[in-house]
Amino acid sequence: MDEGTELSLSIAQIVQRLKGSHLHSQIETQAKDCLHRPEIKLESLKEDVRSFLKTSGWEKKLQNAIYRELHVQLPPSHPTAPLEHLKEPLAYMRKAQASWEKRILKSLNSMSTELGVPLACKRPAAEQKELTNKWNEMGTDEPDLSRFRPVYAPKDFLEVLISLRNPNHDSCEDVSSRSHWGLIQVPLNVRDIPQLRQAYSELNLSSGQLGIDDHSHVHPDLFENDFVQIGKKVLEEQDSAAAQQYSRRGCPTGLRADLWALILNSTNQPQDVMHYEQLRAGVIQHNLLVDNLIYKDVKLTASNDDYYFVFEDFLYQVLLCFSRDTAVLEHFKYNSATPPKSYLHGKVGDEEYAVVYPPNGVIPFHGFSMYVAPLCFLYNEPSKLYSVFREMYIRYFFRLHSISSSFSGIVSLCLQFERLLQTHLPQLFYHLRQIGAQPLRIAFKWMVRAFSGYLSTDQLLLLWDRILGYDSLEVIAVLAAAVFAFRAENLMEVTSLASAEAVLADLSTLKVIPLIQIFLFATAI
Repeated sequence: MDEGTELSLSIAQIVQRLKGSHLHSQIETQAKDCLHRPEIKLESLKEDVRSFLKTSGWEKKLQNAIYRELHVQLPPSHPTAPLEHLKEPLAYMRKAQASWEKRILKSLNSMSTELGVPLACKRPAAEQKELTNKWNEMGTDEPDLSRFRPVYAPKDFLEVLISLRNPNHDSCEDVSSRSHWGLIQVPLNVRDIPQLRQAYSELNLSSGQLGIDDHSHVHPDLFENDFVQIGKKVLEEQDSAAAQQYSRRGCPTGLRADLWALILNSTNQPQDVMHYEQLRAGVIQHNLLVDNLIYKDVKLTASNDDYYFVFEDFLYQVLLCFSRDTAVLEHFKYNSATPPKSYLHGKVGDEEYAVVYPPNGVIPFHGFSMYVAPLCFLYNEPSKLYSVFREMYIRYFFRLHSISSSFSGIVSLCLQFERLLQTHLPQLFYHLRQIGAQPLRIAFKWMVRAFSGYLSTDQLLLLWDRILGYDSLEVIAVLAAAVFAFRAENLMEVTSLASAEAVLADLSTLKVIPLIQIFLFATAI
């Protein structure tokens, strides 16, 4: 397909998606209303209406909506290409993902059967009333969750990724013997340091960065004050693309919440608040088996975390509503995964009675609640927190627990991490491999959670600034390699996996941006 055809296909796709949106009807109403204004002339109707929409800020809102659509739509492809090829072009990846989904669903169904707990049921009126009353204090509840276990943990997922093989690829064709050192044995293109330097040029050593220059002994007038003023200007302009570019060098603490919402085009309009309230009503009316998995996960992770335990109630509210949100199903158009289905009681095997379960198509796993926890520092209004988290999930986080060949997918991130380490710290990689401490076995849990729960919160938010700014999760793999480089001296002394894990057990004192900068821009090539 030539460039012109690709462009017109993309435009048609976006127009189609925006046609049914609330924004479309709002703009339509505004355009009709403005016809009564004296400055609108019949002979120049089109130009005058356009000019009105521009000056009244609706054009900017439309631009932001289009910018958002560009981030969440399928890449341009041949019109006759099957949908499954658009979701994931490689057949062996599709097969592995389908097999993994079957395994998760089987685990969930067997838990339901063993414990005699239905996948979904209506709550009795008394329970509905009780839940309504304690909606803001769910953390005080201590249900007995001892019988429930997470459907899977990151280490189970890692084993699946390690077993991935491309049946058409003969590994003996590889020129370098190093390609066999790592655990990930699939041939995907990942960027090395020279390409990363080009892609992440704003992180170079001579550019001012929040996360470095605001902590140095430099007078704030020289960098921080100017940078904050630019941030305020970006917010005034309400331009998603400008906000994204700005966050590549970090977001000031006081502006971060608004900048992230602007980048994600998460506007928290009255209809968003209403949508959240409808989801809340759904939680109060029906009890799902996955609710117990959410409770269990929050109790096992965020509730035991020094930074996040205070947000326990928020986490329940957001995650329980998220599990009921069918709008999340939209992202399966470009996700290699397929939403799991269950059957209505007594109708097993009859496709007519198959329903997506849970309603959002996402089965939570051990550590899932840590995707939400850091956002609680930025948003204290549940509906706003919810819409930002949902947008973060359908843009980025889903890639961390689905098998795909996407360059931001977890398989590519693992491969990139191993390649960076093998290429630039071969002695360390070889040493750890020899003592049975494959680096990926240690780093995987960091990457699958986007480092949430491992870094101090201020550092984690600086890292997520860059994920949003570069619209990519690659920076996670770079940071994981940079952590190993930083602790290389100690790691060269260890003699077992346990002692290697002990060296890397506490990352809470690390400063993220200097580590990434040094690894990318001060490593000899």
